[in-house]
Amino acid sequence: MDEKEISQAVIGRLPRYFRYLGELKDEGVERISSQDLSALMKVTASQIRQDFNNFGGFGQQGYGYNVEYLYDEIGKILGLDRRHKFVIIGAGNLGRALGNYTNFERRGFIFRGMFDSNPELVGSQVRGIGVMPMEELERFIQENDIDIAVLAIPKASAVPVAERLVKTGIRAIWNFAHVDLNVPEGIQVENVHLSDSLMKLSYNISRYQMEDRHLGEQKRD
Repeated sequence: MDEKEISQAVIGRLPRYFRYLGELKDEGVERISSQDLSALMKVTASQIRQDFNNFGGFGQQGYGYNVEYLYDEIGKILGLDRRHKFVIIGAGNLGRALGNYTNFERRGFIFRGMFDSNPELVGSQVRGIGVMPMEELERFIQENDIDIAVLAIPKASAVPVAERLVKTGIRAIWNFAHVDLNVPEGIQVENVHLSDSLMKLSYNISRYQMEDRHLGEQKRD
């Protein structure tokens, strides 16, 4: 398959496909049509076929998709056939919650270290991994070939820490700080703004409440 630019919208749907296909595989489902997958995921069958055609299609006319094969192929596209080592910077509540999430290992993401600038937290442990001082960050990343750094730190600290990470040669940053990071090309950044998700949820609640009120007014009329 020739290399081509894949839209971020398509890439954003791949983890959902992977998750649903994994559930189908665990249930013993051997094959599924785009229509049936559409009904499960609430994505149109046409969209599903378009998305998969970006990577070669995977299906056969009149047969549908082999669930296990498609699951494995999407896993490869997502890079889940390789192991990625990561460290967490920030040993507060969010950092500890991420460190205790064991499902990362199931997807090939290996938790290797945690760092914090607070001396009261240094030396404490998360799943048997001791929290290290920030002074050891660069050495640890380079000596342990760390792929991903997770930022679970305040906004004010995120930019200078990201600058330090860039110098270590880190490949990717998963950023939970409430600031968008600008890093050199070649370093992948995923900015996760939890409050943005809540505000989106708030919008949808408000929209449906308004629709319910509107329907109620129509019925009274």
